[in-house]
Amino acid sequence: MSRVRWLVTGRVQGVGFRAFVAHAASGLGVVGTVRNLDDGRVEVVADGNSLALALLRNVVQGGSRSAVVSNVENADILVDMIGHKSFIII
Repeated sequence: MSRVRWLVTGRVQGVGFRAFVAHAASGLGVVGTVRNLDDGRVEVVADGNSLALALLRNVVQGGSRSAVVSNVENADILVDMIGHKSFIII
């Protein structure tokens, strides 16, 4: 299992992007969190096998129908996800 943290930039708040990411992650068997940040970005913290995380990153980069993703940045992991059994929207 691997853990990643991505900071997603673009038009990603107020467009259903978090629900889109949570749905995709759950379908891939990935657990973690997705939340809006005060600076307009969305933070994704995900835990899963390498293939599932690579597929999720592709989904995140593509964005939802209403979102426009301009960048997905790898970031240091700051959130302890121990105990998460699903993918949740914060």
